[in-house]
Amino acid sequence: VDLLAPKPGERILDLGCGDGALTAKLAAMGCDVVGVDGSAEQIGAARALGLNARVVDGQALDFDGEFDAVFSNAALHWMKDADAVIDGVWRALRSGGRFVGELGGFGCVDRIRTALHAALVRRSVDPVRVDPWYFPTPEDYGGRLAARGFVVRSCELIPRPTPLPTDVTGWLEVFAVAFTSPLPPTDRAPFLAEVQDALRPALCDADGRWTADYVRLRFAAERPCG
Repeated sequence: VDLLAPKPGERILDLGCGDGALTAKLAAMGCDVVGVDGSAEQIGAARALGLNARVVDGQALDFDGEFDAVFSNAALHWMKDADAVIDGVWRALRSGGRFVGELGGFGCVDRIRTALHAALVRRSVDPVRVDPWYFPTPEDYGGRLAARGFVVRSCELIPRPTPLPTDVTGWLEVFAVAFTSPLPPTDRAPFLAEVQDALRPALCDADGRWTADYVRLRFAAERPCG
């Protein structure tokens, strides 16, 4: 939000708004905010806060030149067609508009991802087919922005090891459903236990506290005037 530097009266699109926590923060700063997310459940939570929120696929935005800025937090790494997202953002922005966001970057949850892939391979499931994540390098994402015409003001990786409130299985049950869904229901708990055991030496300390190996990619870009 600080990087976005929103001004009262600006019209802002919150791309991947989730339950609307940051959408509400932008609205409280005096902005005219529209939140979009692919999850009807999350949009229901955002609407319960009184927000203007809509179920929209971020890879198929249909706005046309109506926003001063597009903002996104912790959502773009779930949208694997990055060029379609960037094209939609470009169309949504007015001349001189800003695109500011943070997503999982190259190396994000690398140990977790590796353990998930290995456990699926042992079950003869192709992990690449089900992996839902896109964690780009600054060169990759910045290059895609520039190729569409954006002026990239900043684009950098930020390592952010994050303590978990539970063991890693609790995290996997929320964020790794794509990896367990191909498995028979009876195999899902043993699969998660196997992944947790594989990760324990690297991500769990002597006191039993777990830390996820997050890496964020934070960027700011601008659609040139004219």
